[in-house]
Amino acid sequence: MGFDLWLVFAAASLALALTPGPNSLLVLDHGVRGGFGRAAFTAMGSVAAMLAMVAASMAGLGALMLASETAFMVLKFGGAAYLIWLGVRLWRAPSLAARTPLAASKAIPLRRRNASMQGALVMLSNPKTILFFTTFLPQFMAPERPLLPQFLVLGATLGVTELAVEWGLGAAAGRLAPWLIRHARAFNRLTGGAFMAIGAMVLLGTKGATR
Repeated sequence: MGFDLWLVFAAASLALALTPGPNSLLVLDHGVRGGFGRAAFTAMGSVAAMLAMVAASMAGLGALMLASETAFMVLKFGGAAYLIWLGVRLWRAPSLAARTPLAASKAIPLRRRNASMQGALVMLSNPKTILFFTTFLPQFMAPERPLLPQFLVLGATLGVTELAVEWGLGAAAGRLAPWLIRHARAFNRLTGGAFMAIGAMVLLGTKGATR
């Protein structure tokens, strides 16, 4: 993976991490209830589960890349289209306020281990995440290059970005939670537009690579 492509991947990872979802809202909730310490452990549990799912996706991708480059390129085309479709869904998604209310009190006790476990379980509760990574990661991989270094770079970038964003949410939970809920629709459109743009860029780049 070249540096330019890595920059695109880093931007895509940031857009993914910033997308409002159950894990980010759980971190906000725990930040309001237990402060940054509890939110930080929630985020670490979430990221640990995410990396496990990334590893599972990468194992399948590695087998596919070794078996058939043509099949891998088909997956890349499908993945780029999926990113655009996901962006459209995010753009049109309703506000999250009604279905995910945040805690209004900091008095509820929350142990660090329980916070980490909840973060991991929320991440693992959506099996579609593996499908997402299976379609997302190939857009930034070169089949002709060694796989393991690419896997490590992609996984590390995803993990560090997700952890940084979730820690930031936890640190600013008291101020960000009401704003995020109030402006969730505009934020959905911002992140949805980012995914559509990235999918379009990847699709054009994939077409050019096959000529």
